[in-house]
Amino acid sequence: HVQLVESGGGSVQAGGSLRLSCVVSGDAFTSSCVAWFRQGPGKEREGVAAIWRYGGNTYYSDSVKGRFTISQDKERNTVYLQMNSLKPEDTAMYYCAARDCADYWWNYWGQDTWWFYWGQGTQVTVS
Repeated sequence: HVQLVESGGGSVQAGGSLRLSCVVSGDAFTSSCVAWFRQGPGKEREGVAAIWRYGGNTYYSDSVKGRFTISQDKERNTVYLQMNSLKPEDTAMYYCAARDCADYWWNYWGQDTWWFYWGQGTQVTVS
């Protein structure tokens, strides 16, 4: 069983920065991959970034590449999403997701149905 708890959301002006945190607890194997998703008003849930916690491989959506960085602190079992140069279109509820890293996981990480475990979300508003 895996639990995910997000924090760090808030309101920020365009061009500003926020750092989201996702504390991962439970079985390490079944949470070896962690991703950040977001869902804006009236939009479908979108994969933003993902990381393989053991190898450190990272992937990003085109919409955030170069602005957002996913990273981890292994000692704290925490995955971060550093968000810079925020835009109003980044406004959304941000969710942390986890599962085991299956073969060729980089082909599937952006599909929300592929992930097993989800956090409750943290709201990000950019004005």
